[in-house]
Order: sequence, then C-alpha cells, then structure tokens
Amino acid sequence: MSLEWMTKEWRDSLVTMLLSIILGQLGIDRFYRGQIGLGILKLLTAGGAGIWWLIDAIIATVRFGEENRK
Repeated sequence: MSLEWMTKEWRDSLVTMLLSIILGQLGIDRFYRGQIGLGILKLLTAGGAGIWWLIDAIIATVRFGEENRK
C-alpha cells in the first residue's frame, strides 16, 4: 500500500492529534512538538487537571481537519 498521498504536514498533524487525545494528560504531545518546558508543566499538572488536555485535544483535532481539507 502506497502512502505517497500522505504529505509530511498531514502525517505530523495526525500524529499530534492522536498523541494529544491519547497521551495528552502526560504532556507527550508537547514533547513531540518540541515544547519541552510545556510538556514538563503539563506532565506535572496532569494536563492542567484535564482542562489543558481538553483544549489541546480540540485544537489538534481542528488543525488536523484543516490539513485534511487541503
């Protein structure tokens, strides 16, 4: 199966969205994006008691949708 139709930006958006939804409370999505300080802060606060995690998950999903439309 060829994955040539998947652009790098689309794959990055997909991975970020999945990491944000699945492991976002641990800050893994922030570590993946290179935001180490925010990743540590998110890890220590359990995703900002879930609020920060929810906001990041929504933003990542919206960004993935925008990349998918291109």
